[in-house]
Amino acid sequence: MNLSALYKISYGLYIVTSVKDGSFAGQIANTVFQVTSEPPKIAVCLNKKNATHEFVKNSKVFGVSVLEKETPMQLIGKFGFKSSRDVNKFEDVKFKIGKTGAPLVLDHSVAVFEAEVKGECDVGTHTLFIGELVDAEVISEKEVMTYAHYHFIKGGKAPKTATVYIK
Repeated sequence: MNLSALYKISYGLYIVTSVKDGSFAGQIANTVFQVTSEPPKIAVCLNKKNATHEFVKNSKVFGVSVLEKETPMQLIGKFGFKSSRDVNKFEDVKFKIGKTGAPLVLDHSVAVFEAEVKGECDVGTHTLFIGELVDAEVISEKEVMTYAHYHFIKGGKAPKTATVYIK
């Protein structure tokens, strides 16, 4: 079986964030998608080992920042290859606190969303959190970063906790 065929599924690149007891967590994710239009709901898929998963599970809120195509690898690395348990990922990053209390990264974002968790599905190593939108905002009209662009053009890698990780 050639698991690289999974790279042909279209993904974006996002920063998913949450809040817990006044602290913030955030991570890179490629699995964010709209699930309903009325009411508008989106889903995010997060690895159970990640701090962001713990924060979303506890607070029942999450934010999503849709990254632009030209997002620097430094920002992706900061949110994708370090743990919120060890590093303040929001230091030197432009963000705002949303209506839910979750931080929303504005640097290199084309849109931001906030959601309240209305359901979740255990999918093994990950949890699929389904959230009803509380707010949404277009930040920029720049082109959206796709996972294919990140992987093939920028040479980006998938950490072991990513939904698309292949040994």
